[in-house]
Amino acid sequence: MEAKILLVEDDTSLGFVVSDHLKSLGYKVTLCMDGVDAQKKFNEETFHLCLFDVMMPKKDGFTLASDIRQTDKKTPILFLTAKAMIDDKIAGFKAGGDDYLTKPFSLDELEMRVMALLKRVDISLVNKEKSLFQLGLYKFDSDEHTLVMNEEVKTLTKKENQILKILCKHLNNVVPREIVLNAVWGQDDYFVGRSLDVFITKIRKYLKEDSTVQIANIHGVGFKLTVG
Repeated sequence: MEAKILLVEDDTSLGFVVSDHLKSLGYKVTLCMDGVDAQKKFNEETFHLCLFDVMMPKKDGFTLASDIRQTDKKTPILFLTAKAMIDDKIAGFKAGGDDYLTKPFSLDELEMRVMALLKRVDISLVNKEKSLFQLGLYKFDSDEHTLVMNEEVKTLTKKENQILKILCKHLNNVVPREIVLNAVWGQDDYFVGRSLDVFITKIRKYLKEDSTVQIANIHGVGFKLTVG
C-alpha cells in the first residue's frame, strides 16, 4: 500500500528535489512551503510520515511538531535542518520528533531514514482511520461531510466538518481551544478564535434536535462534546 508523506520545506529547490526523489521511490508526497499550510493539510488528510524543515515562515518546524503532537502521538516526524547543535536536536526531540537529518544530506541517507521510520507504521491500520460517528440520533460521516438524522441530511462546510471530527475523536474529553484553532486554521490568534466560536454555535444548532448531544464551553480551556 502506498505510503503518504507530508513534506514541509520553504526552500523551493530543495523541496522539489526531495519530493521528486521520494515520488520516484513510490511514495505519495504532499509538499508545503510553510508550517501553517502544513498544519491544515495534516488535519485534512491521513499521512504515514512527516518531514519538517525547522526554519520556516509563519510557523517553525518545532512548533508545528508540538502542535501536531497534541492530537497525534504516533505519526513519525523527521526533522530536516541546517542546525547541528546538540541543543537544537534535543529541542526537536522534545517537540515530538522521532529523527533528525542535518543539511546538507544525501538522498540515499534520507531514503534509508524514511524506510526505517515507515517500518514503525502499520499503513493498513492508519488508512482505516475512523470516519463514521454515532452522536445520539445523529450519524456523522466525516468523509462525506454529512450529518444525518431521520433521513434528513445536512452537508457541513469544510471547517464545520473538521471541527466536529476533532470533537468526536475526543468524545467526552475536553479539547483545548488552541488544539482546534491550530488544527483547522493553523494559528490561534484572537480573530480566528472569534470565528471558532461562530462555528461552534452553528454546529450546536445542527445537533439541537437531540438534547443528549451537547457541546459544552469549558471556561478558559476549550470545548467538550458529550452524548447521553
